[in-house]
Amino acid sequence: MLARLDRWYRADVPAERLAVLRILVVGYALGFLVVRAPHLVDVARLADVAPDRWAPVGPLLALDAPPSAGLVGVVLVASIAAGVAALVGWRWRWSGPLFAIGFLVVTSHRSSWGQIFHTENLVALHLIVLAVAPAAVALSVDARRRPGPAPATTSGWPVRLAAVVVVVAYVLAGVAKLRIGGPDWLIGDGLRHHVAHDNLRKALVGDVWSPLGGWAVAQAWWFGPMAVGSVAVELGAPLALLGGRWRTVWVAAAWTFHVGVVALMAIVFPYQLLGIAFAPFLPLERLPRWWRTRRGRRTEPTSVSGASGSPDRVPAWRDPPSGS
Repeated sequence: MLARLDRWYRADVPAERLAVLRILVVGYALGFLVVRAPHLVDVARLADVAPDRWAPVGPLLALDAPPSAGLVGVVLVASIAAGVAALVGWRWRWSGPLFAIGFLVVTSHRSSWGQIFHTENLVALHLIVLAVAPAAVALSVDARRRPGPAPATTSGWPVRLAAVVVVVAYVLAGVAKLRIGGPDWLIGDGLRHHVAHDNLRKALVGDVWSPLGGWAVAQAWWFGPMAVGSVAVELGAPLALLGGRWRTVWVAAAWTFHVGVVALMAIVFPYQLLGIAFAPFLPLERLPRWWRTRRGRRTEPTSVSGASGSPDRVPAWRDPPSGS
């Protein structure tokens, strides 16, 4: 069994699959830092006005006092610069690890002021996996500068590991629900109280809350099935590693789960809702092939019409036939 697991873990995948995964994950993380930069800078200023609120987490645990706002700003700018280089695959051996470390430090700093955010944890873990992987062997500046043709395949362990990280994250969430909520969670009381408390707190402090969640709390009967369904999705995450229909069904169920979280509590997990969290399970190499096929169809002259009078076409989602 261990030998079979090892063969599955190390089996080759198309080099473009790993490259597309790099572009998606790094692109999302870079966009997060750029969009949230004003907020991150404001948080850093708490070091001057409320240093007593400092409660370090993650890699910042060793710091007894918060870093200065200037130092945080420097780390943020350096992280964004490294992210741009990592996105295009320029000097990936350095830009990939630097960006992964910078993103981890910046997001950990944000969570070190009394409220721990977990929406970026999976992104940080995926960046770390990619940082130690040959994620720039294709679709990158490094690949263009490398003499000779780019490899057609590469070891699939980074893609497999990224998928396993997703599975472990969901399983841990399911276990936490059962440990903390107990039987009340499965009968729906825990979930119902959680939805009610979250929306009421947001309404009282003037934050965005879900009117649908407020209405749903009065419908107690459906929280039981929703609670069981949420735990089933999380504890059933290992099924996605089987591939095929199991993977497709689980990914669809997990994505729908996050849509429900937005609808009932106005809590957004953009990494999951955009589908990037589930990208390691998917045949990502089809995206660049589809794009090249579309570009080829735009640049090539119109083909001769067949007997039916319509031009011969190659479906954009398929590889063109050999020799075409």
